[in-house]
Amino acid sequence: MPVNIAVVGQEQQPPTTRTWDSTRAILYALGVGAGRPDPLDELVFTAEDGVGGPQLVLPTFVTVLVPWRLGGDLGDFDRGKVVHAEEEIELHAPIPVAGEAIAESRVTGMYDKRSGALIVIESKLGMSDGRPLATVRSGLFVRGEGGFGGEPGPPSPAWKKPDRPADLTVEYGTHPEQALLYRLSGDRNPLHADPAFARRAGFDRPILHGLCSYGITGRALLRGLTGGDPSRLGSMSGRMSAPVTPGDTLTVAVWREEPGRALFQTLRSDGTVVIDRGRATYAEGS
Repeated sequence: MPVNIAVVGQEQQPPTTRTWDSTRAILYALGVGAGRPDPLDELVFTAEDGVGGPQLVLPTFVTVLVPWRLGGDLGDFDRGKVVHAEEEIELHAPIPVAGEAIAESRVTGMYDKRSGALIVIESKLGMSDGRPLATVRSGLFVRGEGGFGGEPGPPSPAWKKPDRPADLTVEYGTHPEQALLYRLSGDRNPLHADPAFARRAGFDRPILHGLCSYGITGRALLRGLTGGDPSRLGSMSGRMSAPVTPGDTLTVAVWREEPGRALFQTLRSDGTVVIDRGRATYAEGS
């Protein structure tokens, strides 16, 4: 069998306890480029409490707390053909510097996209005392596994790039070893480290994790929309549309829509859009 549609609606695994501490939050922030090029910038995310102010946690850190896995129950396909295609986070509360959360994940859809299969997994994270923390929806695209006769999936919400210059742009450079650092946050997929594996997957060299580019984009949204205050970011979603090679420069273009809502794209320096159809909600400052 290619993908196993029988698992749709089922829990992907029993509820899982996820724990983290200050060091893990800092490692994640460094993995998505915080503190580069100026190590004195973003110290509230890259150093412990009291160095530059109270330690804060990047909202996109929730993506590495999600315990989704590519187990055999999803189907009999080459895991090297899997790329991260979509990601959406909804923040219900600021992420504490250290804590324990219960994660519940289920497969909510498997869609036939003809050129491949799209697997959608939803995870709900709640603190061990019952307080909701975040909801994370991940779309995984399995190249070459389409045509199995499944539903194409619901239509995507309408998204149109505004016909005006971006209201703000934020540029961040990635660095050649960034994938090696980011994978220490939990995603050890060899696609991002092993040249031979990357070639078998159709890439000239290891590529950057899609969720690393997503985290870099999240930093730009924080800077541009919330003044760096993670408690003001409500949600963020986007579609990974092209690969990023460690060392590429990324520019995040943001268009403010109605109050508290924005659209965005993330582009490589050659103009290629690498995260498309971006949406964010945030609390306006006083």
